Amino acid sequence: MLMLLLALLIIIGTFSTKIATKSGIPVLLIFLLIGVIFGDGFLRLINFDDAKLAGQIANIALIFVLFESGFQTKQDELHAYCGPSMTLATLGIAVTAGVLGGLIYLIIQPGNIFYSLMIGTIISSTDASAVMMIFRKNSIKRRVSSTLEVESAANDPAAILLTMLMIQLVSGQDGGNIGIFILRLVWQLLGGLMVGFVFGKIACILFDKLKSENRGYYYVLIIGVSIFIYSFADLIHANGVIAVFFAGYRVGNTSFTYKKGISSFLDGLSTLSNMTIFLMLGLLVSPKELGEVWKDGILVAILMMFIARPVAVFLCTAPFKFQFREKLLLSWGGIKGAVPIVLSTYPMIYGLDEHRKVFNIVFFAVVLSCVLQGTTITTLAKWLKLLVPPVPHSKYSLELLTTSKIDMDMFEMLIEENAECCNKKIMDLHLPDGVLITSIVRNDRLISPKGNTEIQMNDILFVLAPDAQKKNVLSIFSRKLT
Repeated sequence: MLMLLLALLIIIGTFSTKIATKSGIPVLLIFLLIGVIFGDGFLRLINFDDAKLAGQIANIALIFVLFESGFQTKQDELHAYCGPSMTLATLGIAVTAGVLGGLIYLIIQPGNIFYSLMIGTIISSTDASAVMMIFRKNSIKRRVSSTLEVESAANDPAAILLTMLMIQLVSGQDGGNIGIFILRLVWQLLGGLMVGFVFGKIACILFDKLKSENRGYYYVLIIGVSIFIYSFADLIHANGVIAVFFAGYRVGNTSFTYKKGISSFLDGLSTLSNMTIFLMLGLLVSPKELGEVWKDGILVAILMMFIARPVAVFLCTAPFKFQFREKLLLSWGGIKGAVPIVLSTYPMIYGLDEHRKVFNIVFFAVVLSCVLQGTTITTLAKWLKLLVPPVPHSKYSLELLTTSKIDMDMFEMLIEENAECCNKKIMDLHLPDGVLITSIVRNDRLISPKGNTEIQMNDILFVLAPDAQKKNVLSIFSRKLT
């Protein structure tokens, strides 16, 4: 019966994404609500209250979420917006945690300052899934959207690291020797980076060496590699979260056998992991307990959205010449999600939250963040005049999937206004040898091109080309009329 109900939750969760797409509500919030409805909240069909087990399952699921976040972080975007995004992902986390924790200490939780800072740290990170879903659905100025996307993908390690620091300080571990503690933190950071980059490179070599005609083995390998990297980092007391993220980044920006297939698989695996985390945490929630902390939850959410996050954004972006309106959108774009709720189970696991007050406060604040920020950020971007004309996207997907390493790639590109190739026949473009336009999407119709087919503005081309010719081909189709 339990398996049947779990399967039903997954099916309902999958189809509920249509509601999220139309309403603008982050899809992860829908998963949370489904868990609450089926759990202790309303129907009471699934009884789940084991915080320790929830934390263990969530940690495993987070391995794949973070690996996929690193995998999807493009090197050119990271380099272009590395300064502001990585500053927000590191210093921004510390500032958000410090400001929010200090306010909680002064207003809500007088007593142990480290306890208040622990709550501020837990809720300091932004959610990659929510941010990317909203920003990729709407055409927002690239400098702002890319900065937020890279920050949200890269800030989880810092939040997790600082949360563990706060938990140890609250519980009195290593509290008397801050020097040793700092050394351990430095090792966790540097060791995690080292493990991530080294084993990320080894993973690419393993994919090239596998040479299996059964594509399923590549999927099994990426699961094994991800878990191994996390576990090895943990074994040497480095930070597994940092190791997994940067291993994903290294793998995602390296060419290797069957990369397209792995990318699609990781996308699905990350979605399933996120769904699992939120459904499970929804089951863990007790509406009765939420009712006892709703005032604190609302206050924490307000302090976070209107004070702590803006202070962090304005401070961290000061050296990077962002406009005032861009800083406002970056401040409002700090949408919370999976990681804060997962981290809120850690104090329970370590015996620091017996009555689940921290968990419920964080849960309440995250839900408010998803509802308020997630549903209004597009409207704010429009009001701030940071929306740009939407770029047409194809509803078709053509990919070159191969289990052999070749020097060819399939890519798509949009023919923009005033492109030199507009209204020219394909035969007159003099494409390099080995380059083939396999399909054209025009007005949402897929057509098979011939030599006398004319290229038109807003066409989306699927091009098969040798790796060495890719830049040349992009130059031909993007060249503007003078």
